[in-house]
Amino acid sequence: MTNNNDINNQTKIVTFVKNYPIPVFAIIGLFVGGIFHEIPNQQELGQWIWFITLIVGGAPIIWQTVRDMLHRHFASDIVALLAIVAAILMNNAFPGLVIVLMQSGGKALEDHAFKKASFSLDALLAHSPRFAHRKKDQDFEEINVSDVRIGDLLLVRPGDLIPVDGKIIHEQAEIDESSLTGEPLPKIKKIGEPVFSGTINVGDAFEMRADKISGESQYAKIVQLVRKAQQEKAPIQRLADRYAILFTPVTIGISLLGWLFTNNVETILAVLVVATPCPLIFATPVAIISGINKAAKSNIIIKTGAAIEQVGKTKAVVFDKTGTITFGIPTIEKIIPASNTSYDDLLYKAASLEQLSSYPAASVLVKKGQEIFEKLTIPTDFHELPGAGVRGYVKDEHIMIGSQNVFDTSTYPEFAQYILEVKKQINSDGKMLAFVGIDNKPAGVIIFEDKIRPNVNSMVKHLKELGVKQVIMLTGDNLDNAKNIAKQADIANLEANLLPEQKVLAVKKLKQQFENVIMVGDGINDAPALAASTVGIAMGAHGTAISAEAADIVLLADDISKVSTAIEIGKKTLHIAKQSIFVGLGVSFVFMAIASLGYIPPAIGALLQEALDVGVILNAIRAR
Repeated sequence: MTNNNDINNQTKIVTFVKNYPIPVFAIIGLFVGGIFHEIPNQQELGQWIWFITLIVGGAPIIWQTVRDMLHRHFASDIVALLAIVAAILMNNAFPGLVIVLMQSGGKALEDHAFKKASFSLDALLAHSPRFAHRKKDQDFEEINVSDVRIGDLLLVRPGDLIPVDGKIIHEQAEIDESSLTGEPLPKIKKIGEPVFSGTINVGDAFEMRADKISGESQYAKIVQLVRKAQQEKAPIQRLADRYAILFTPVTIGISLLGWLFTNNVETILAVLVVATPCPLIFATPVAIISGINKAAKSNIIIKTGAAIEQVGKTKAVVFDKTGTITFGIPTIEKIIPASNTSYDDLLYKAASLEQLSSYPAASVLVKKGQEIFEKLTIPTDFHELPGAGVRGYVKDEHIMIGSQNVFDTSTYPEFAQYILEVKKQINSDGKMLAFVGIDNKPAGVIIFEDKIRPNVNSMVKHLKELGVKQVIMLTGDNLDNAKNIAKQADIANLEANLLPEQKVLAVKKLKQQFENVIMVGDGINDAPALAASTVGIAMGAHGTAISAEAADIVLLADDISKVSTAIEIGKKTLHIAKQSIFVGLGVSFVFMAIASLGYIPPAIGALLQEALDVGVILNAIRAR
C-alpha cells in the first residue's frame, strides 16, 4: 500500500522532470550511450545515442543563449554554447554532452536559488475597504465602496474601516491611524477634521462627508505605490555574469591560440570544454541555497537569491519606528496617584473598570492589575466615552478614566489645575496620559509609552561593525516622539511626519547615494517603502501580512537583531560564492593553458571539469 511520503516523492520527481527535462534527458542519454559503448561491437550505436542526445539537449541551450545575445545580454553561457557547437561540428559527442548536463543542471539549480517571489497585492487588496453605509433619506444603505461619490454622507460604525477620505460632520471620532502613519495610539478627530480610508473607527459611530472617491483615497494610493515600486525595481545582474564579461573573450582567445600552436582543431574543443564556466554556474546558486537554509534556521525567511546577494552588500539600513524599533503597543511607564489616593487603590479601581473597555491600552492596565491583585471587581453601569475614555462604578464609587479631552473643565473644574500640574512635573513627549477620577475628583494619572525593543542598541552597533555606513529612522509619527525614540536607539538620522509616499521618496533618495538600501518595517504604511528599497525586511511575527508580502525578507521571530544577522549571513554567503568562483576560474585557467598545448583531450577535459565542479559545490555548501 502506497503511503503519503511515497506519493509526495513521486510527485516531486514528476514535477522536476516536467520543469527541467534537459538535464534528465542528458543523464539518461549519457547512461544509455555509455552502456552500449561498453558492449563489444556496439560502440558506434553508443556514439549515435550520445550524438542524438547532444543535438536534442543542446539545441534549447544554443537557442536560449543566442536569443540572449540578440537582446545584448552576454553571460557566462556563451562559452558553453561554443563548446556544444564545437562538439557537434567535430562529431565528438561525449564532452559536448557532459557540457549540456553541466549547463542545464546548473541552470536548474540556479533557477531554484533565484526563484522570484510572487509580490502579489492580494493581501493588500483584501484589507482594503469594501463597503460603505450611505445616508438615504433618514436611513442608511450599504453600498460597495466603489459606488461612493464625492459629497455623499456616510455612517462609520464602531470597528468599521473608513471607506474613503473625507471629513467628520457630526460627533467627534476616535481613529486608529496606525495602518497609515504607524502611530500606535488612537487619534481624537473633531468635526471638520479629515479622516482617511483604511483607518479604523475604534470609538463610537460618527458621520462623515466623502471628499474623494475610492480610487483616489489614501488606501488606494498605497496599493498604487506598492505596485509602482515593484515594477520600477531594477533587475539584479547575476554574480556569475559580472565575471563572465571578462572570462568569455579570454577563453576564446586562448582556444584560438591553442589551435594555432598545435595545428589541431580538437584543441579548440578541449580548451572550451575545460573552460566551460561551471564554477560560475554552480558556485553562486549552491552558496545562496546554503545561505537561505542557514537563515531559515534563525527564523529569517529569504524569498529570493537576489535578496541574499544584495543584503550582503548594503551600506544603508532604514527603520520604521512604531512596531519595528519599538514594540508598537502601549506599555505602562508609571502610575502616579494623587495625594488623596494610594498606589494600590488607584491601580485596583482603574484596572477593574478597564476590564470592559475595548481600548488598546486597557488590556495592558488590566494585566498589570491581575498580576498584583488576586481578583478584580466587575464594574457596573459601564460606558465608553467619545474622546478616549471610560466611566462606570466599582464598588459604588464612580470611576472615570481618559485623556484630558474627557475631563471637561466646566463639568470637572478640579481637573483643570491637576492636569496642568501633572504636565509640568513629567515629560509627556511620545507618551499617552490617562487621568483617573474617583467620584469626580482627581485620583491620579497613568502614563503609557511605546517602549523601544531591548536589543536595538546592540543591533545598531553590530550593523556598523558589518560596514553599514548609515542607519536612518523614517516614521509617520511626530518629530518629538521620533527624536525621543531615536535618541534611545542611538540612531542619529531620522525623518518624521512622513506619509507612505514620502517614505518611498526618502528610500529612493538614499538609493541614489548608497545604491543598496535595506528598509525594515511592519505596517501597511511601510509596504510601499519595503517594495521600493533594494531589500525590504518585514517584521513578520506581529507585522501585517501586507508588509510581509511586499518584503524580500521576513523575520518570523519578533527580534529586531535578526536584521544584522541577515546581513551577516548575506556577507558570508557572498564571500564564499566569490571564493568558489575565483578558485574555480583559477583552476580552469590552468587547465586551459595545458589544454591549449595539446596535453588534455576533450573527453578528459570534460571529466576534469566535473571534478572541479564537485570541489566548487563542496566549498559553496560551507555557507550553511
